[in-house]
Amino acid sequence: MGKLKDLIEEIAKALVDNPDAVQVKEIEGEQTVVIELKVAKEDLGKVIGKQGRTARAMRTILSAASTKLRKRAVLEIIE
Repeated sequence: MGKLKDLIEEIAKALVDNPDAVQVKEIEGEQTVVIELKVAKEDLGKVIGKQGRTARAMRTILSAASTKLRKRAVLEIIE
């Protein structure tokens, strides 16, 4: 299931100014995978986007990718 983690990590690193601070943690359950994304405080706005559009787009991509793996994925952006 590391593919979903890698996907979110690549997207986040492309968005932020400080890609070294990007941390992605994957917590796998039986039916659900929780992906926790942590970025530098100054990059938080870039990952969330205006009115949450960027975060919503990342969740949509994650959802589409997880459907193929027959799992449900949840993206949590941690401050």
